[in-house]
Amino acid sequence: MLAGLTVLDLARFQFAMTTVFHFFFVPFSIGMALLTAIMETLYVRKKQAVYLKMAKFWGRIFLLSFAVGVVTGIIQEFQFGMNWSNYSRFMGDIFGAPLAIEALLAFFMESTFIGLWMFTWDRFKPAAHAALIWFVWLGTTLSAIWILSANSFMQHPTGFAINPATGRVKLVDFGAVILNPQLWVEFPHVIFGAFTTASFAVVGMAAWQLLKKRDVDFFQKSLRIGLIVGLVSVVGAIGVGDTQTQFIIKDQPMKFAATEGIYKDTGDPAAWTLVELIDTKKHTVKGNIEIPYLLSLLSYHKANGSVKGMDTVNAELQRKYGKDKDYYVPVKTLFWSFRVMAGGGVLLALLAVLGLWFSRKKKDTLLNQRWLLYLLGLALWLPFIINTAGWFITELGRYPWVVYGLYTIADAVSPTTTVPQLLITNIVYFLLFTMLGGVMIYYCRRVLKQGPDGPLDTDYGTSDPFAKEAFAK
Repeated sequence: MLAGLTVLDLARFQFAMTTVFHFFFVPFSIGMALLTAIMETLYVRKKQAVYLKMAKFWGRIFLLSFAVGVVTGIIQEFQFGMNWSNYSRFMGDIFGAPLAIEALLAFFMESTFIGLWMFTWDRFKPAAHAALIWFVWLGTTLSAIWILSANSFMQHPTGFAINPATGRVKLVDFGAVILNPQLWVEFPHVIFGAFTTASFAVVGMAAWQLLKKRDVDFFQKSLRIGLIVGLVSVVGAIGVGDTQTQFIIKDQPMKFAATEGIYKDTGDPAAWTLVELIDTKKHTVKGNIEIPYLLSLLSYHKANGSVKGMDTVNAELQRKYGKDKDYYVPVKTLFWSFRVMAGGGVLLALLAVLGLWFSRKKKDTLLNQRWLLYLLGLALWLPFIINTAGWFITELGRYPWVVYGLYTIADAVSPTTTVPQLLITNIVYFLLFTMLGGVMIYYCRRVLKQGPDGPLDTDYGTSDPFAKEAFAK
């Protein structure tokens, strides 16, 4: 121990740091692949040069996010092997299969088609070239499915048996792992979140350019595409999030009770808490602001029904898993993370509606609403915050388990890793992530400053005479 820090504390911090930073770029790149594909498809259908410029311009942002995402993913794998070797041994038989498929199938597919898309603008007809970026998007989506199948097992183990000789889990039903009900409520929520992230990133970057009145037609059309995809995506995320909540109420009631800050069982009907002061040491609520009936409506879609509190759930878990420990989760973090996630999603939906309303007809209408452009510009960062809050709920909500009901976080940490090693690697990773984040922001700003008429690759050969003629003008 050094300055009160333990290996477990530092290993958990390092996992959180690497995961959060990696997850800045994963949903961003998935969503940017979709937006780029939509823009290029609009060009194929409408034969307007502005959409081709969009595909190439925003495609550069996508490539930057993909490159940084790969680097951060490698760092995350390294810290897994260094800090969580016991976990790797316990879960290897389950974790190995989906991760191997993700690497050999989805990631290779994604990488191959990215290369083809980047370097074959002058070798394919427009429709065939647009198909390449759709295959890139399909690869990114498949990657998400395989990664989340491994994470879903940690939340809701299925298709396994305990090897009596080693005490480790072994895979007995691969189909059960893929059909895990947790996966099919978690995946759509994550994927809609990815589309939301990229959409509002495009909207935010376009809004800042419109405030400067740069390339107005290009950025206004980009902003409108981002708003349409963003509105559909955020509404989808809210809808599937409700489905995921119904599953969590039954499967991980402690997580759900913590997101609502409930220690004691609620009355019937149950009121929803907007804000509250929580005393985690005494397991009490000092004060709150409640909205009657709303928690029953959110939980059961009807105006009645009570919700179990954390004290009741903890007693149930102690009877099931042993009374030698408490099973309370980080209540304050989960309570506020849920409100950031849900409230942020509603705010994005409202901004999308406003943006679409003011950009629906006259070109100057949106430009005159500078207050709205400022809000849309600032909203660029909000999806990243929302995603982080969502992952806090997902990962912290199963504490103290790393594999729910089977294996604890304390058991999973590497036995030979030391505090000085973790201090050094935490500092190195933090500096590396700071540098990578700075590089990403720098190059995105550089692309935006160059604009759609900057040094883009405009060699279309003879495969698309319209594009060659349009850019020649």
